[in-house]
Parts: sequence; C-alpha cells; structure tokens
Amino acid sequence: MKTVEAPGPYEFSLGELYAALDAQRRTRRLSWAQATREINRQSERVSVHPLSPSTITGLRTKAVAEGDGVLQMLLWLNRTPESSVPGYQASEGVDARLPEVPPHKILRFDTRKLHAALDAQRMGRKMTWAQVAKEVGVSVSSFTRLSKGGRTGFPHLMRTVRWLGRPAAQFTRLSDW
Repeated sequence: MKTVEAPGPYEFSLGELYAALDAQRRTRRLSWAQATREINRQSERVSVHPLSPSTITGLRTKAVAEGDGVLQMLLWLNRTPESSVPGYQASEGVDARLPEVPPHKILRFDTRKLHAALDAQRMGRKMTWAQVAKEVGVSVSSFTRLSKGGRTGFPHLMRTVRWLGRPAAQFTRLSDW
C-alpha cells in the first residue's frame, strides 16, 4: 500500500479526517456504505456525483482530495474545515462554521469568490501570481482554475484560505447540483 508523508504543521490532514469519519461510523455502527449514503444525503436529494465508499476510505493514503466531497464529509461530522488542521486555533465563530444546507441543495466551494479575494489581497500586497503561488505552496495554474470556477482540493484550499487569513466557510455556496 502506498503511504503518504505526514502533513506539515498547520497542514490539513486527510488522515485525520478519515479517522474522524471512521470513529463516527463505528460509534453509530454503520457500514461504510451506510455512512456514505448519509454523507451523500441520499434520502434528501438525488446526488449528481455521489461519493463512493472507496473515495472516503481512500483518504487514509491520498495526498489530495476533491474539495466539494470533503465539504460533504465535514457537514456529516458537523465540523469546520479548520478542525482537520493539527495545531490550528480557528475561530469557532459563526463565520467559521459551515452553513446549514437545506434539502435538495448541496454545499460547494465558491472558487470564483475565492479567486477574487486572492486577487484583491495580491494586488494590495503588490505581488505577482507567481509570488502568491510560492507563498501559498500551490501552482499558479491552480489559481487559473479558481478564476474559471473550477474545482479545488484539500489541502490546497486550506493553504489558500490560511494565506488570506479567513475561514474556509466564507468561500462556500449553496447549489442545486
């Protein structure tokens, strides 16, 4: 089995997220299939791209995970994205909590809003995109994807919001699909 390096300090930990999911699943005596159905909220909505049990159990060894899927897992756990960053002392204020998601909606990252916030801070600090990418620890192309409304992943997203000094929840939106 492939092993992944332990995350650095203040790095979002997919392994920790997996452990929290597994602990919740075991406490509730659910199979991975049952837990996945709940995470997908299949009783409330038809999921266009539902998570699979293997996607969730694969968090043990993955270095990167798709952001919108991680949001669904965090909602199921009733946790903030910052809660899986070891040593990070995040605000538990209203702005840090993920919003309530009504039936037939799904929570997604608002990557255009995230890009706009990055661009504003970049211009305010008189930096190039290459300089921002180096400080954040991601590629410049990841910012291009954000500007086009593309998907993002963990831990990259958490590096980005940490650079902005804002909670990840501020960059979410409700969607019909």
